[in-house]
Amino acid sequence: MKLLEDRILKDGIVREGNVLKVDSFVNHQIDVDFIAELAKEFKRLYEGEEITKILTIEASGIGIACIVAQEFHVPVLFAKKNKSINIANDVYTSKVESFTHKRSYDIIVSKDFLKPEDKVLIIDDFLAMGSAMQGLISLIRDAGATIVGAGIIIEKAYQQGGQMIRDMGVRVESLARIKSMDNNTIEFIH
Repeated sequence: MKLLEDRILKDGIVREGNVLKVDSFVNHQIDVDFIAELAKEFKRLYEGEEITKILTIEASGIGIACIVAQEFHVPVLFAKKNKSINIANDVYTSKVESFTHKRSYDIIVSKDFLKPEDKVLIIDDFLAMGSAMQGLISLIRDAGATIVGAGIIIEKAYQQGGQMIRDMGVRVESLARIKSMDNNTIEFIH
């Protein structure tokens, strides 16, 4: 998606360790009008699919997922990284390794909100190594729900996550696929 690629080139910053910062418009400060355009593209890509729920992981995926959910007129469910007293013990859980934060954590979703009859579209800001996506897929499968696919804003295609998820039989639609990046030079796959 050229609109997104142009914005990444304009406002994205490549940091040491292959970290792409897009926090000025995607995942810290959100350019809502811009994200709404991305949400329309996800709607176009998954047009005709029956979707009953959007699933993401806290925290950076929530804003994006909400705007996508508006396009599909379905609720957003987000996997929490910490159990709180507000969530009963009846949960699905999965372990996730964070590439960005360099630590592992358990994600949870209440069984009250993820049911076998759900048809779930996963939405997230990044796909790199695929750990978060694997965790979300595990939650959906544990619930007996159907995975419609995954909508990713930015995929680091030079890392194994995208291919690994596709090899699991999950449809992945990434709006920008990065072939390589270093020293603020970013090359996309078209």
